[in-house]
Amino acid sequence: MLKINYIYRNTSIFLFLLVLSCIEINAQDQKSQFWSHVRIGGGIGLSFGDGFFSGTLAPSAVYDFNDKFSMGVGLNGTYNKEKNFYESTIIGGSVLGLYNVIPQLQISTEFEQLHVSRSYDNSLFLNDTYWQPALFLGAGFRQNNFTIGLRYDVLYDTAKSVYASAYVPFVRVYF
Repeated sequence: MLKINYIYRNTSIFLFLLVLSCIEINAQDQKSQFWSHVRIGGGIGLSFGDGFFSGTLAPSAVYDFNDKFSMGVGLNGTYNKEKNFYESTIIGGSVLGLYNVIPQLQISTEFEQLHVSRSYDNSLFLNDTYWQPALFLGAGFRQNNFTIGLRYDVLYDTAKSVYASAYVPFVRVYF
């Protein structure tokens, strides 16, 4: 009887460890499969001139569901300053979807929500802080990890948008 309990207990421990290791191997395999479909990229912008400076950092990541369709998220941080006029900080995020009609043609949709904080040096202008949404529909030429194109903001507001026009050119790079 003692020998049967010993065998039963050791067999139970062995089976438990075997099942646990199979679950762990399967979880690691699924985890590595997930990350093999994720591409990281984004954009960096720098602009300066006579008394003007603007810098943007916009990292993003997309998950490739298949060769045609990808979805992802992005962050955006921009700082602008024009000497003796204004200063602004823009921070936000976005959700985007990418569809490759053919390997060279990519259409996209992106919802972006930005928090804008502007302060003016001249008291004739009112300082303001607000949230500004944008919904972009776009198309671009795609070559491997690189896409260049044009997107249109269907929610464009001339008074509050951080973009000069509803049409915004873009460059996307994902690795």
